[in-house]
Amino acid sequence: MPSVLAGSEEAAIASWLVTPGQTVAVGDPLAEIETEKAVVEYNSEDAGVVGRVLLEPGEAGEIGAPIAVLIAEGETDADIDAALGQAPAAAVSGPDSAPDATERDPDGGTPVVEAASLEAAAASAAPAAAAPGAAAPVSAPVESADDHARLFMSPIARKLAKERGLDAAAITGTGPGGRIVRRDVEVAEAPTAPAPAEAAPAAAAPTAERASVAPEPAAATSAPDGTELVPHTPMRKAIARRLTESKSTVPHFYLTAECRVDELLALRARVNETSSVRVSVNDFVLKAVAAAFQAVPEANVTWSDEGMRVHSSVDIAVAVATDGGLVTPVVRGVDARSLSSVSTAVADLAGRAKAKKLKQSELEGGSFSVSNLGMYGTLEFAAILNPPHSGILAVGAAKPQPVVVDGELAVATVMRCTLSVDHRAVDGALAARWLAAFQQAVENPLSILV
Repeated sequence: MPSVLAGSEEAAIASWLVTPGQTVAVGDPLAEIETEKAVVEYNSEDAGVVGRVLLEPGEAGEIGAPIAVLIAEGETDADIDAALGQAPAAAVSGPDSAPDATERDPDGGTPVVEAASLEAAAASAAPAAAAPGAAAPVSAPVESADDHARLFMSPIARKLAKERGLDAAAITGTGPGGRIVRRDVEVAEAPTAPAPAEAAPAAAAPTAERASVAPEPAAATSAPDGTELVPHTPMRKAIARRLTESKSTVPHFYLTAECRVDELLALRARVNETSSVRVSVNDFVLKAVAAAFQAVPEANVTWSDEGMRVHSSVDIAVAVATDGGLVTPVVRGVDARSLSSVSTAVADLAGRAKAKKLKQSELEGGSFSVSNLGMYGTLEFAAILNPPHSGILAVGAAKPQPVVVDGELAVATVMRCTLSVDHRAVDGALAARWLAAFQQAVENPLSILV
């Protein structure tokens, strides 16, 4: 499984783009892989014939584990069967396992293995497998000073088992070749997990074993207090991890401005009457953000331990609410785009975000984010920074309210915007200058279009 999202521990096959028997060259698309936030197309790193796929669509695998087998000319299903009978556990286990028959790339391991490599690993493991009753073990014994046997576990599973004080020998593996993976450790410590002796008959059929532990959520649903436990999705885990890190490690400070948007709303209405592309208030906000960065370019920076990263273009991440959680695709070069181009780009990214069809590159980069809850009627809120961005603008609803104009009381439509800032990268005075420039652009929307 390729490491297609920084910090991910596992990913799932969304769909296969090849079928067994199909010849592929280096760079040919193999599969669409679903990460915590997007579906990414993965291309082959080797040439050969697709002999077998090891994960079905919807199944997840740990980063570094193989997802398919490529075979060379003359190799058959028998060769694949012989190789997979022993090699996967040895081939994909962590650095403490031997032998390691896969070719690993610098980012965490080649996810497509060749049958020949698996055969070599199987051959080296053959003496241990030749013992009576040892064929195709699902859970190997723990390595000890007495017998020096080898327990095949993924590095993540090994770490979790150690942290939680679990006996690895008592855990049934459901990975390739009986390899113990993270989900096996998590199930083993759950109250509803079957005892090792009960799980042994199902070990030869991983799908049946997985079905036997599936009732865990149902057990939680029938708790005496009437609560229901809904397991976290990978996206929810990613959101929790990143926002906790941001709030606890990045020094936030906040500034709020009240922007009169009567002229902006009137201009938007006129634009939508004549343009084939309908624009939203949020599209004007993005253009105003770009105008503010053009007026105060020194604020277009992000913090890094090595130094301050200065951005030459205005790339803005837009918060999009999906069924699974919040994603922030990046609109590139907002400063150089027309209003209609911004509107089209945002609509495209939002649509594909909700369908989980974003590319990984569309979730990376930028220096600033915009989160708009005005359509829900929220008057004002403060957003948490989206690392590594140095700022995020929280946009509230536009509501009529009393204002003072030239010493006279009047009614105007006001939109409250709160700027959250990373104090490591941007100081208070600089942030205040930027927010004033943004307010100026919003209240004079014609300047955005020039």
